[in-house]
Amino acid sequence: MKIVVVGGVAGGMSAAARARRLDEQAEIIVLERGEHVSFANCGLPYYVSGEIQDQDKLLVQTPESLKTALNLDVRIRHEVTALDTAAQTVTANTPDGTQTITYDALVLAPGATALRPPLPGLDSERVMTLRTVEDALQMRDSVDKGVRQAVVLGGGFIGLEAAEALTMQGLDVTVVELADHVLPPLEAEVAHPVTRELRRLGVTVRTGVAAESVESGEQQDTVVLADGTRLPAELIVLSVGVRPDTSTYQEAGIDCQRGANLVDQHGRTSAPNVWAVGDAVLSTDAVTGLKRPVALAGPANRAGRLVADHILRPATARPIPTAAGTAVVRVGELTAATTGANRAALEAAGITYRTMHLHPNNHAGYFPGATPVHLVIHFHHDDGRLLGAQATGQDGVDKRIDVLATAIRAGMSVEELIDLDLAYAPPYGSAKDPLNFAGMLGSNVLDGTVPLWYAQDVEQWLDQGLVLDVRQESELEVERIPGALNIPHTQLRERLDEVRAAAGHKPVRVLCRSGVRSAIAHRVLAQAGFDSASLSGGMLTLLDTLGDRAPELLEMN
Repeated sequence: MKIVVVGGVAGGMSAAARARRLDEQAEIIVLERGEHVSFANCGLPYYVSGEIQDQDKLLVQTPESLKTALNLDVRIRHEVTALDTAAQTVTANTPDGTQTITYDALVLAPGATALRPPLPGLDSERVMTLRTVEDALQMRDSVDKGVRQAVVLGGGFIGLEAAEALTMQGLDVTVVELADHVLPPLEAEVAHPVTRELRRLGVTVRTGVAAESVESGEQQDTVVLADGTRLPAELIVLSVGVRPDTSTYQEAGIDCQRGANLVDQHGRTSAPNVWAVGDAVLSTDAVTGLKRPVALAGPANRAGRLVADHILRPATARPIPTAAGTAVVRVGELTAATTGANRAALEAAGITYRTMHLHPNNHAGYFPGATPVHLVIHFHHDDGRLLGAQATGQDGVDKRIDVLATAIRAGMSVEELIDLDLAYAPPYGSAKDPLNFAGMLGSNVLDGTVPLWYAQDVEQWLDQGLVLDVRQESELEVERIPGALNIPHTQLRERLDEVRAAAGHKPVRVLCRSGVRSAIAHRVLAQAGFDSASLSGGMLTLLDTLGDRAPELLEMN
């Protein structure tokens, strides 16, 4: 068996290593066009920031170490330029000229390349990407030489990691994002705390605006935005997305869609004896069933292993799992994470859903250092099946998102979160973990015990109903909704006549700070005959939903 792997990073190297463990006699050749294989591409921003000091730490393996440990024939600076599926050969440009290599099984793991929109001036030497070790070395070298102004084009995960890294090195950084908020896969109310944290770090955030051109200068470039803003930049990080690097394989007749390889559940392409994994493949979404690229290292590594299983043990090979897209990012002191589908994906798939917001502490409130975990959870409108979740916070975010990713994989309903038996000690959690609490709220929403209303509808309910704020008067000194009636929830039972007089025959929409007291108040109102609902996530979610618009609607001190 002669196995050729194109691409020597996550998916490709996982396939090669697994194949060797399964077959000591196979000839396994890995062709990598770059200078490095098996490098820590997710660690690149932390080298730029200076948190990783030694560049050699970015190199997980080398061709020599892979030869010694696994007897793999790893060939760097070998760029595949042609594929003949009938002859079962690949052609590569190498340091020794053009070579044609035969295969019995071929694994395509070419990855993706940075999108380069057709902006004038984008060919400036000050424009850099952050996808390879060479990229990180170049960027760190620019920082070490004293650049002080940077513009990051793109506010996605990698863009924000780059922005954080450059800020830690003392640069003046501006992030430009075309979408209306940073981290576009996140809901707006989850992304706004990230924007706040970026601003706290000193990063300027420009959203909802495009870059139109880059003007080169002797000492610095200028990034010109669509609204006429001109941003000086000694360093420009291009991070507006990626595209699958599949042109060679499309020319060879491999079926692709939206530029990505189409594969079956075992990673097989449309050509015989050719498999594909990683960023250049369309994955099936675990929640919506739709096809989409998932440019994440974890899924690529797992798929590489399973493809090797299918090549060498097809009878027992497990299918490649569908992708939940679980991801996490650190921005300053804040962590943001996501798993499963967001609102846009659910609506595109025609899936009816409910959403709830909650803000429980990461561990027992009486233990020092407790901070809130801001959770958004989507679940199926009818059966409560978990569909997606997002979170931000200073601590405990990754733990909860990982549990929710597992619950989505298991097909659990939101109610079943009540039953999770999670580790508890005051420094780590609560007897009623945030996810147990989420299950209780979700159960109440599903069975109608606590109907919810949402922050984006606040102006509608100020016009069509009575908004009842059940916080204490002292809390209203910080921010309040003009036109809302204030009755603290502890006084509500004795003051129901005031609510009747103010509401008339209109619905009552209740809010508090986080949604706990308003849920209690709703139960009082509902059992007194009112048409009532509780604001999902309370004032905390309202503030994050309004974002920079909050001072326009609220009285704020």
